[in-house]
Amino acid sequence: MTILTTARLRLEAISDHHFDGLFKMNSQPEVMQYITGKPETPAETRAMIERVKARWIEYGFSWWSFIETDSDEIIGAGCIQHLGRDPANPLEIGWRLRKDKWGMGYASEAAQAMAAFAFDKLEADSLYAVCHQDNHGSAHVMKKLGMQYRGTERWYEMDTAVWSMDKAAWITKE
Repeated sequence: MTILTTARLRLEAISDHHFDGLFKMNSQPEVMQYITGKPETPAETRAMIERVKARWIEYGFSWWSFIETDSDEIIGAGCIQHLGRDPANPLEIGWRLRKDKWGMGYASEAAQAMAAFAFDKLEADSLYAVCHQDNHGSAHVMKKLGMQYRGTERWYEMDTAVWSMDKAAWITKE
């Protein structure tokens, strides 16, 4: 399973030993506000870890834990996965961070590494991202990554803002 590194982060495939850090993040109401609308329970975090481990085996990509290299703490998580978790759909990039790490550039740093993985290693033709329409922080990261706003579509049982970029735009950006 692929480990990605950035100036301040190590992105490791989510695994059982990440439970404490992931639960700490996913139990924060502010983190989950635009994702599920409610904090996760320990059982939900464990179930997510099991789903993610299976996807790493099946597809060779899924969710990473973002580990801050200075503290060795999990401060976030992000993914490359099929949009809507359906292999017929294009690839999607996504992320979340602990509230105390918002606004520090970590999401952009991790998104850059994950997008490079999608385009350079997986040879994706395009990459999509979706967020709750009121999640202006994530939309800012999408724009900063070079994605273009496409409109509103229903994904994950909610109306979402949809962003995308194709490989040509990625190559031009690099």
